[in-house]
Amino acid sequence: MFSSKKLSSHSRTGRRKPVVSAAILAVGLALTGGVYAAFTATAASAEVDLSSPAVIEEGAKLFAANCATCHGQQAQGTKNGPSLIGVGAAAVDFQVGTGRMPMAANSAQAPVKPVEFTDEQVKALAAYVASLAPGPAIPTEEQLQGGNVAEGGELFRINCAMCHNVAGAGGALTEGKYAPELKTVTAVHVYEAMLTGPQNMPVFNDLNLTPEDKKNIIAYLEYNKSHPSAGGLELSSLGPVSEGLFLWILGLGAIVGFTIWITAKSN
Repeated sequence: MFSSKKLSSHSRTGRRKPVVSAAILAVGLALTGGVYAAFTATAASAEVDLSSPAVIEEGAKLFAANCATCHGQQAQGTKNGPSLIGVGAAAVDFQVGTGRMPMAANSAQAPVKPVEFTDEQVKALAAYVASLAPGPAIPTEEQLQGGNVAEGGELFRINCAMCHNVAGAGGALTEGKYAPELKTVTAVHVYEAMLTGPQNMPVFNDLNLTPEDKKNIIAYLEYNKSHPSAGGLELSSLGPVSEGLFLWILGLGAIVGFTIWITAKSN
């Protein structure tokens, strides 16, 4: 009798095992596949060899088809676009990787727009331009991570806030130009902008801002992205203009409304 019960329990357990094993196997395969896909996608982007002749040749073809009209067949520049000889891979990765290039039309400033190339194509274009003459390289992960937020905030306020706003919200410049907001800009593009000085931005080479300084500024900007304003409602972080407008409309409006209410009450 005892052995029969034991056998019955064992058989019930045995019937459950295939279902449990299949579920565990499915979950394991799903997790493994997801992690592998994410890893291979990142690795594919990171492992583009900019010194590879095949990558440079592909970049030359892309350049001839998409960039030579303005920048010249040899990237020597024309009346419609500057020379790219010596600008380096970082300048191409920034301009093309943010959608600023190719420009849709001549304007005071190249705006950010959807990127027209894949990451591999952007890197190939950067490799071709970098092969023409030495120039700033695309920063590595080690150059972007591990900065000091407090020191970065001080450096940003001294060197960048007069144009980009202390919170990185951007600001207007002269003749239709502007300093873009930085809250949606990736760390690598911020570093490249400091290296190459796009649009009206000055070049911050390693003598002006050391690689450690640049890393600290990026740490400050990344901190701002992940931490809300300690002061409450940001009003787009546009400073005294938006704050004054807010007080004028709501504050003064409330006073006027209250005055009318008192007058109507007394009548």
